[in-house]
Amino acid sequence: MTSTTTTPAGAADTAAVRRAIASTARPPRPGRLATALAFGWRGMLKIKHVPEQLLDVTISPVMFVLMFTYLFGGAIAGSTGAYLQYILPGILVMSVLFTTVYSGVSLNTDLTKGVVDRFRSLPIWRPAPLLGALLGDSVRYVLAGTVILVVGVVLGYRPEGGLLGVVAALALVVVFSFGLSWVFSVLGLLLRSPNAVMNAGFTGIFPLTFLSNVFVDPRTLPGPLQAFVDVNPISILSTASRSLMAGTPDTGAVLVSLAVAAGLALVFLPLTTRLYRSR
Repeated sequence: MTSTTTTPAGAADTAAVRRAIASTARPPRPGRLATALAFGWRGMLKIKHVPEQLLDVTISPVMFVLMFTYLFGGAIAGSTGAYLQYILPGILVMSVLFTTVYSGVSLNTDLTKGVVDRFRSLPIWRPAPLLGALLGDSVRYVLAGTVILVVGVVLGYRPEGGLLGVVAALALVVVFSFGLSWVFSVLGLLLRSPNAVMNAGFTGIFPLTFLSNVFVDPRTLPGPLQAFVDVNPISILSTASRSLMAGTPDTGAVLVSLAVAAGLALVFLPLTTRLYRSR
């Protein structure tokens, strides 16, 4: 009598997979830039599958432009057309900066749902998910700014600086927003829930935005309030954007805005990375 030994199909498949893996070279580890861009693309795919995320960068900016122009334009500037010329660059700044709060909300959502733990198990550059997420958010900033500008042109806004001035102003606002988004990323790592991050973020950014020159000329304000508005970074960013779109760049305001954005990134980027590793 002869006996035959049979091998389970599952074991045979596992052995075949191991032989195939052992016979091929190990793929190279992805570079830092490639990894960050991959996580940036992840943010774009999230928008593709959940397009409702774009409501805050499409509907809200349009509401701001229409509401402030037609409710306050006649009272503040004498006509809606004159006020639109003043307020549109400020609304551009405000709408894009408000969008940065959602960077912290998104990070906190990934943290509370355990997605960040999965990222830590991957053989990738540790800060890549953070940097990639903020790069993906920059696309949202561009979209929000574009919506504001298109609506403004439809309503009658005419930038004397032309297309070049408009692009320069939008680029400056996006760079500033990228630096500011690191602040809200820290909040996203410190607080316990996405709602807490959203509430804390808007609690901080709302007063700074409304105590600026986004809506009114600071010369009409009381002395102490005017002094605060003049040094408010959001006021300086609004001034820089207005000057670029008007075709008369305010070099000082532009440089200060870039310096503030760089300072925020230099301070809060390492802090965000450290908190990300310790959570």
